[in-house]
Amino acid sequence: MPLIRLRDLHLAFGGPELLSGASLTLDKGERVCLVGRNGTGKSTLLKIISGQIKPDSGVVEAIPGIKIAWLEQEVPQDARGTVFDVVASGLGQVGDLIKQYHHLLEAVSHGDDKAFAEMEQVQKQLEDKDGWQLQQRVDTALSKLDLDGDVEFLAQSGGVKRRVLLARALVQEPDILLLDEPTNHLDIESINWLEEFLLQYRNAVLFITHDRAFLKKLATRIVDLDRGKLTDWPGDYDNYLRRKEEVLHAEALEWERFDKKLSQEEVWIRQGIKARRTRNEGRVRALEAMRLERSKRRERQGNMKATIQQAESSGQKVIEAEHINVSFNGRPIVKDFSTVILRGDRIGIVGPNGVGKSTLIQTLLGQRKPDSGKVTIGTNVEVAYFDQLRAQLDENMNVRENVGGGRDTVTVNGQQKHIMGYLQDFLFSPERAHTPIRSLSGGERNRLLLAKLFTKPSNLLVMDEPTNDLDIETLELLEEIVTQYQGTILLVSHDRQFLNNIVTSTFVFEGDGVINEYVGGYDDWLRQRKTTAATTPAKETSTPKAEPKTDSKPAPAAKKKLSYKEQKELETLPQTIEKLEQELAQLHQQLADPTLYQQGANAVQALQTKATAAEKALETAFERWSELDSR
Repeated sequence: MPLIRLRDLHLAFGGPELLSGASLTLDKGERVCLVGRNGTGKSTLLKIISGQIKPDSGVVEAIPGIKIAWLEQEVPQDARGTVFDVVASGLGQVGDLIKQYHHLLEAVSHGDDKAFAEMEQVQKQLEDKDGWQLQQRVDTALSKLDLDGDVEFLAQSGGVKRRVLLARALVQEPDILLLDEPTNHLDIESINWLEEFLLQYRNAVLFITHDRAFLKKLATRIVDLDRGKLTDWPGDYDNYLRRKEEVLHAEALEWERFDKKLSQEEVWIRQGIKARRTRNEGRVRALEAMRLERSKRRERQGNMKATIQQAESSGQKVIEAEHINVSFNGRPIVKDFSTVILRGDRIGIVGPNGVGKSTLIQTLLGQRKPDSGKVTIGTNVEVAYFDQLRAQLDENMNVRENVGGGRDTVTVNGQQKHIMGYLQDFLFSPERAHTPIRSLSGGERNRLLLAKLFTKPSNLLVMDEPTNDLDIETLELLEEIVTQYQGTILLVSHDRQFLNNIVTSTFVFEGDGVINEYVGGYDDWLRQRKTTAATTPAKETSTPKAEPKTDSKPAPAAKKKLSYKEQKELETLPQTIEKLEQELAQLHQQLADPTLYQQGANAVQALQTKATAAEKALETAFERWSELDSR
């Protein structure tokens, strides 16, 4: 028997129905992912299952005595006290007694005699309600999630708060665990822990997420909420995407046939007086039914339409950091870090919450001076900065004012566009465009910041946690837009697939201010880390330091320093590379000109030979620069 069954649910809040005949069953041991666009009603469905709201009609059937716990998307405003207090509050009235006993016990340990007498009364009440077993649940949850129960909840980071709220849900030992965007504001280490925990969880889990790696690893079934209807998609996420696309394509073809027939019938009904005298009344009734059916059709929400405006190219060297150090309250944030970021580099920045990723970006951009060391910004660098705190948005303004700044038009790729049309490209209706910022959801705020960001031409795109709160379709579109960007990218993200699909190298915070660079994305870093971990012990024990083997490969420390001539060569290589790139671009432009092929095969062959030689010279220059720079 299913743990819970939803049948023919209907719910509306004044507009189109969020749920229109939705049905769902959930069995023990399932991990079901609920997917759908922002605003389609996913969180509302979780509230119905948890009993917080009731549908307009339909049936919700659950087994007697079922326990349901919900980890909501936003941190609740009423959560107060210590971490222990918040976790224990998940146990209701008994939780209040447990909190009281915990605080009295602390007071007694500090010599408060009055607290001792009061503690005896609370202890008796706990015994009557089997409270000791429940307190053990609280202690276990705190231990498993590595939480300090005595610190203030409100003083913690967003990631820690999410773990505290998860612990509050788990102490109830629910039959159904509802998770609404559980990976939001969690760092990669915490996400990995949560994945492993849920893989071992024996009861049912229903979760909403935009993290595709998280979805792929956990989901045993995918449920899609689209225009009020719930559809089941067994199998993995890739299978869901393929079959969903097939269904949408079939729907589009069916609608096209229907609209064509409706158009033909509308022409027939408007024929001359003679035709109307002889018209078939059954055909008229069929037309009226078609009109009614067409009026009830619900179109899918459109996709965001956006392009990043490209500024003129920066110089070959975008940012150079030389032995920079940054500390905060005596704690090293960045220790002796050096790097050269070249035009076209796509760099991911990875590390735990609070480690200093945003501080590193601010230092590299020149917004914060390092304690020591030097940061040099290249020539003609135009920055577009997506701030995870959305500080660029003015809470006192509405959507239109934040993007347009009081103007009726914005300039996009050199062309004027009306502000309302531009906002519609980012899925803001005319009504929503006049909504105050404080009334927007997290996903809407992120889309708004993107809309504001993309009005500015740039050649250095800095994105600090851009994926939070975006639905998967918008996230994939953003990924496509960023992939097509021709400039340089600095990306801070905990979305592993987003990193894998975009970046070409990764800066990793590895503790105590140490930052190391790895080639490739997140998965490439994991492979290199495992390889390093596997080979390091062997290097330490294979050969004693006093007896180095003469036939062994030279160690990195044995590399010779650059000679004066090599130093000069390294300084001139960026200019050489830039000239070769320009030459190659001109050759490709000439080869793309149709008139070239009217000049005969010899002319084409000559240009192709030049292009091949330029490509080889450019590759050689890059290899030489990499060799010298590594020394």
